Amino acid sequence: MSRIEEFQEVRPLLFSIAYRILGGVGEAEDAVQETWLRFEASPAHPRSVKDFLAATVTRISIDVLRSARVRREEYVGPWLPEPLLADPYEDPARSAELADSVSTAALLLLERLSPLERVVFVLREVFDFGFPEVASAVGRSEAACRQLAVRARRHMSAGRPRFEADRGEREELASRFFDALREGDVAGLRELLAADVSMVGDGGGRAPQLARAVVGAENVARLAASVFPRMARVDVTFEPHEINGEPGAIFRDRDGKVLHTLALDVLDGRIQAIRLVINPDKLGHLGPVADAWAITREVRRARRSAE
Repeated sequence: MSRIEEFQEVRPLLFSIAYRILGGVGEAEDAVQETWLRFEASPAHPRSVKDFLAATVTRISIDVLRSARVRREEYVGPWLPEPLLADPYEDPARSAELADSVSTAALLLLERLSPLERVVFVLREVFDFGFPEVASAVGRSEAACRQLAVRARRHMSAGRPRFEADRGEREELASRFFDALREGDVAGLRELLAADVSMVGDGGGRAPQLARAVVGAENVARLAASVFPRMARVDVTFEPHEINGEPGAIFRDRDGKVLHTLALDVLDGRIQAIRLVINPDKLGHLGPVADAWAITREVRRARRSAE
């Protein structure tokens, strides 16, 4: 098997590791590409290609993450990970665990960890690497990695109770949500939302966004029920689509360009959070991106003409 064939065989795993560490599709793809360049340039052939490549992409991702954390401290408004439509790494036996680890909620919890805690958690708890491989990848002793894993597990467990919602139940709830959204049905939306539900949008200063998170079932239901019908009047449509392993949708303008994504965090039979990624810099991997500012102006003009 050639080097490129060996690399392509492991590539889905490498991307999945890098995405969970970085929370960005573009950054993860860049890390994977840099891993290939280092593998191609390596004079010796590693005993375990998988371990070598996983360690390499991990080290690259750690360096990127440290600089990214500085940038995120200066980010305008709430930060959300780039939407991922499908995780290329498949393991049918652990599909539910892998989907949970790539959810927006899980990625936001990972943001609270130190870079090393985050990496150790991803390698050990998500991808089930042994501690010798984890230690080699992060350049720490096995004992230190075990301590990092304990701290990371404690932080992650404290941040989000694990509740494996039935997939069918989630999809049925999401279907009802989007039906109510189309109709502008405040009552229909309200009954699907948790009492302390939050709605947050990530525009990064590059697109119109909520000034702050909207909290509470009544507030969120009224806002959602009023906004989408106005957008529909200027031919904005949406298509339900899984986002980061969660029920969601991709919103498009009349030309089919991506306006934003919406993901629903479902827990205990209610929608706990609604998260919208509006920043055009985070949407390019989904296709041509719409001009959100232009659509906002068009919505305002349509609203004034209707009054």
